[in-house]
Amino acid sequence: MMLPWSEIDTVMFDMDGTLLDLHFDNFFWLKLVPEHFSMHHGVSEEQALAHVQSKYVQVHGTLDWYSIDYWQAELQLDIPRLKHLITDKIRLRPGAEQLLKALVAEGKQVLLVTNAHPISLQLKMQHVRLEQYFEQLISSHQLHKAKENDGFWESLQQLFAYDPTRTALFDDNLSVLRQAQREGIAHLQAIKQPDSQQPSLPVGEFPQVEDFGLIIPNDG
Repeated sequence: MMLPWSEIDTVMFDMDGTLLDLHFDNFFWLKLVPEHFSMHHGVSEEQALAHVQSKYVQVHGTLDWYSIDYWQAELQLDIPRLKHLITDKIRLRPGAEQLLKALVAEGKQVLLVTNAHPISLQLKMQHVRLEQYFEQLISSHQLHKAKENDGFWESLQQLFAYDPTRTALFDDNLSVLRQAQREGIAHLQAIKQPDSQQPSLPVGEFPQVEDFGLIIPNDG
């Protein structure tokens, strides 16, 4: 479904699962981290997976959930080094760069707003080279709260002045979209298939984007 681009000045994009295939992150946290936890701590892979998943649940939806520093301390693993082992899995979603290029050409203010830790953000950008399309790259760690936390979007205005009523947000996290909705962001778009190796998500409360190339203003 085409957005009313003439009513939108600012366009915000999430990174993982939105512009980038979430397969990298799912593989990393559910496969690679348990494997290395198993080897490092001398437990079975099944025990390792159960342990790390229990740790994930404890901090889900908080800034610690997204913090490399937190997980390095909690799991006693070199998280940045492990991420570098699978950089071949960092991939753009269909039509992402084409849409970014078109939005910049249209004069829109384009932001990357991610919960990813700055180290992860830097790693991803080194591999997909999208920085030139964004006025700012913003990690929620700069604001000391996750995007789904109360007051995040209001706090964001301290870093970048924007009008929520003329802003679009693309994000694969429904909790983030709901919080943005509560804080007045007008045009909210979910992602149909964040992980290319997993089934598409069921239709929910927000419109879903499957291919960014299909919503380019004026057909590019």
